[in-house]
Amino acid sequence: MILGVGTDLCSVSRMERACRSEHFVRKIFLPEEIEYARSKGNASEHFAASFAAKEALAKASGLGLFGIGLSGSMVRRTERGPVMIYDGALKEKLDSLGVSRCWLSLTHEGGFALAFVVMES
Repeated sequence: MILGVGTDLCSVSRMERACRSEHFVRKIFLPEEIEYARSKGNASEHFAASFAAKEALAKASGLGLFGIGLSGSMVRRTERGPVMIYDGALKEKLDSLGVSRCWLSLTHEGGFALAFVVMES
């Protein structure tokens, strides 16, 4: 059963400006996300996609960004596609909502990154 759906669109140029601040990068993204983005040709596209994923997760859960915490989740890129990883506190919140699985789709094109999240029980 679907418990929640969330989507978010993030401007790559806005993320490029924000990521000029190393403080911002370290506050929002976990080391694995930073390493992945910086290993790619256009790091800002990948930072924007990860940021959009966190926003989409917040919307799908109904908890909002304050409720999930920007550093409470991260995007891990796998051979089968991107997946959301949560810290213990966020996992407990999602478990209490009955979330058993979270589906994530990411794309970037034309200066924007989009994330789509579906939460399932």
